[in-house]
Amino acid sequence: MNKKIRNLIFVLTAFVMVFLCAVLGEGGISQVNKNEVLSADAAGVGTEEATVSTETPEQEQLGEYLGAAEPDVEYGDDMQDTEEATDTDAVDEELSEVDKIVAGMTVEEKVAQLFIITPDALTDNTGVTMAGDMTKAAIDETPVGGIIYMGDNLQSAAQVKDMLSKTNSYSEERLGLPMLLCVDEEGGTVSRVAGSGRFDVTNVGNMADIGANGTVDDAKSAGVTIGKYLSELGFNVDFAPVADVLTNPDNSIVKLRSFGSDVETVSRMSIAVAEGLKSQGITATYKHFPGHGATAGDTHLGAAFTTKTIAELKENELVPFQEAIDDGAKFIMVSHISAPNITGHDTPASLSKEMISDLLRADMGFDGIVVTDAMEMGAISSKYTSDVAAVMAIQAGADMILMPEDFHIAYDGVLAAAKSGEISEERLNESVARIIEVKLEIASK
Repeated sequence: MNKKIRNLIFVLTAFVMVFLCAVLGEGGISQVNKNEVLSADAAGVGTEEATVSTETPEQEQLGEYLGAAEPDVEYGDDMQDTEEATDTDAVDEELSEVDKIVAGMTVEEKVAQLFIITPDALTDNTGVTMAGDMTKAAIDETPVGGIIYMGDNLQSAAQVKDMLSKTNSYSEERLGLPMLLCVDEEGGTVSRVAGSGRFDVTNVGNMADIGANGTVDDAKSAGVTIGKYLSELGFNVDFAPVADVLTNPDNSIVKLRSFGSDVETVSRMSIAVAEGLKSQGITATYKHFPGHGATAGDTHLGAAFTTKTIAELKENELVPFQEAIDDGAKFIMVSHISAPNITGHDTPASLSKEMISDLLRADMGFDGIVVTDAMEMGAISSKYTSDVAAVMAIQAGADMILMPEDFHIAYDGVLAAAKSGEISEERLNESVARIIEVKLEIASK
C-alpha cells in the first residue's frame, strides 16, 4: 500500500474517531450498532459474541456506552412510585377537613374528646375559678372535648371571661380546636349565671311561665337574652332548652322547666329558644330525650322510668325532639330514664343501644352530637362504675360523656376498650368526627 493511500486511511480513521467522539459527547445512539445487536439476539447468538465479531474497538466502546446509557428498570419503578404518590395526594385532597383532623389524632386524644367534665374534675381541685398552669397542664395531658361550669366556678364577669378565654386558648394550642364551654342556663330555677346574683344580667324566668302566658316570640326573646350574656362571658354551648312535655302532673323534676303539657307549644317554643341562642353564637342542647315529663322518679337520686311504648312516645314526648332534629339540632341530651316497654329491660336510655342507635339515630334521623345527662347522677352511679357506664354509653351510640362520677376511671375504661377493640376504631372515629364538625362551626363564628 503506497504512502498516499495510507495517509488517506489515516485521515479517514481520524475523521471517524472524531465523529464517534462527537456522538458519544452528545449522548447520541448508533442505530446501526443497536440493530446489529438486536439481529444477533434474534439469531440466537450472544450479544457479547456478536459484538466481538462485527465491531471495531471504537464501536465496542460506543456499544458499552450505549449499554450504560440504556434506561434502568428502576426508572419504571420510580415512575410507579410517583404515580402512587400522586394517587395518595388525590385521596388526601378528597378527605374532608374533619376526616383529616381525625386521621391525625392519637387514640388517647380521640377518647379525651368524648368527655365533658367540670374544671374541678379536670384539675383535681374544688371550686376552680381560674385557668392557669394546672389547667393548661391537664389539657395538654388529656385534651377533653368540653368543660361544664357550675355555680361555684362562676364568681364575676371579669373572672369568668378570663377563665373561659384561657381555657379555650389552651385547647386551641393543644389540638387546634376550640373547647366546648358549657353551662346549664335554662332560665328560672336552673340558671348558673342569672340565678347566682353575681352578674348584672336578666333572669328570663321559668319556661313554664312563658309556655302558659307567653308567645313563641317571647320564647325566642328569652333565648336571645340568655345567648347574649353567655356569649359575652365566653360560653359557646348551653344545655337548654328543655324539650320535655309535662304529661305527668306529679312530675316535679321538670315541672317549672318545661313549656307545659301541650306538645305543639313545647315544640315551637323550644325551637324558638334554640334559635335565639343561635343568633348570639350559642349552640343549643335539647333535653332530656326521650322525655322526662311522663316519668315517675328522679334520676338525680335513683331510677326513673316510663312505661310508654315507642308508638305512645311518638304521639307526644318524642314530637319536640323530632321537630328539633328536622330543624337541624346539633346536640341532644339523653337522660337516664328507663323504658322497659321499648327495650325489654331497665337499662337507662343513656346506656341503651335501642334508645340511642335504633330510635334516636336510625328511626328519628339524628346525626348530631348525643351527650349523656350527668353520669354522676344516682340513676347511673348507684348501679354502674364510671368506666363501665362510659363504655356502655359509647357502645350504645352516645358521643359525649357528661360528668362521670370519676373522670380518670371513666377515661381509662374507654381508652382500654378502644385499644382492645371492644369499642371499634370506626365507632370511635364516628363520634370524634361529629364533635370536630361542631367545633369547626363554633370556630368559624
